[in-house]
Amino acid sequence: MYQLAPDEKTTKVMVYSRNKLIHGELVTKQSVRVSILPRMQALSNFLHFLSAQVWFFGGGDPRLLKYSEYFFPADRMVGLHMAPPACDPLDYEADLANRVMNDISMILGVFLVKGKIRVSTQVELGANLELAYKSWLSVYEADISSPFLAQMPVIHVPMLLISTSQASFGL
Repeated sequence: MYQLAPDEKTTKVMVYSRNKLIHGELVTKQSVRVSILPRMQALSNFLHFLSAQVWFFGGGDPRLLKYSEYFFPADRMVGLHMAPPACDPLDYEADLANRVMNDISMILGVFLVKGKIRVSTQVELGANLELAYKSWLSVYEADISSPFLAQMPVIHVPMLLISTSQASFGL
């Protein structure tokens, strides 16, 4: 089994790809704020998990795979959040002028997300999304589900990061 280095920690997270849901202990440096990891330049090529449970949606019934250690390509990640009940402080200033929360629905591969995004009041929603394209968008008060896994309860998290280049949006 992998031994953590003195400057490493694990954080329980849930990572979404187009056809997988990974729940496990993500190995990172102590100084990393995991809830915003995809935005960090120090993101490695692979996410390293311990005690990973991987729901695989590959046609037919979803399958649960378990690994004591699992490596997942970071560029295939479409969403990430800390596993409830853990959470970090939200990543915005509440008193910032000209910003509002908009309700939005998103499709991330086999996952449906309903939540709120913080947008400028000066620009319509489509332009806000264009500005965020190819980056990681924060979604607040997110409810995550999958029509392909009936037994999956709706997961509610205070904040989820999604890759805007791999999501579609609906109002």
